[in-house]
Amino acid sequence: MNDDVLDIQGLGLAFGRRKQVLRGLDLRLQPGKVTVLLGGNGAGKSSLLRVLLGVLRPDRGSVRVFGQDPLRSHRAVVSRIGYVPDSPDVYPWMTLRDLGRFLQPHYPKWNDALFAELAARLAVPQATRFRSLSRGEGMKAMLVAALAGEPELLLLDEPFAGLDPLVREDVLQGVVEALRDGERTVLCATHELEIAFRIADRVAVLNDGRIARHGTLAEVLGEVAGGGEPAAAPRALHDLLVAVARPEVVA
Repeated sequence: MNDDVLDIQGLGLAFGRRKQVLRGLDLRLQPGKVTVLLGGNGAGKSSLLRVLLGVLRPDRGSVRVFGQDPLRSHRAVVSRIGYVPDSPDVYPWMTLRDLGRFLQPHYPKWNDALFAELAARLAVPQATRFRSLSRGEGMKAMLVAALAGEPELLLLDEPFAGLDPLVREDVLQGVVEALRDGERTVLCATHELEIAFRIADRVAVLNDGRIARHGTLAEVLGEVAGGGEPAAAPRALHDLLVAVARPEVVA
């Protein structure tokens, strides 16, 4: 019996005839683990997340989320996923309260009390229109909405990018709080290597349309993650990205 939350085999995705984004990508995620997805700009991280949401149709390969095809069983799959995009993707006239009312019917586990608690904890006004929120407030609002449905799988697409340090820490703490029970599976695409080290159980490196490295921090970083100084790990992640993208540079 396959207990993987996510099972991708041979995934291919192209935009037009010349723009090949994903090239035979394989990835499996087990329950309760936080996997950080690393890769350069344009590597296909956001496209991969949209395939998992059933928004993009792959050209080839197999994608199973909770054992189901996100295209054929779209509603059943998405109702178990929380998604935080790289910028708020809601109508600018909406408030956080409006967004909650819109989402509630689509999520069987929607928790109004948790919604209010998270909004208060992250200091997100519920009655202010998104167009009047700062970027930090908007991203925290999207996190509140994603977590209130008590998802089994949380997809984060660069949620920390462009935030000032204090707001970034607020968003990070919101994510950390959501992971405390150890039951939620997370796939987080981020460029923030320090944050990646702080939250990751596993790291997957996306390069040239494929997963070039995948394993625990200790496995992909060796001695740095296994017994070295924690402060050195973000630098080691950076070096790993360089090594994968330009193997001739690193011996």
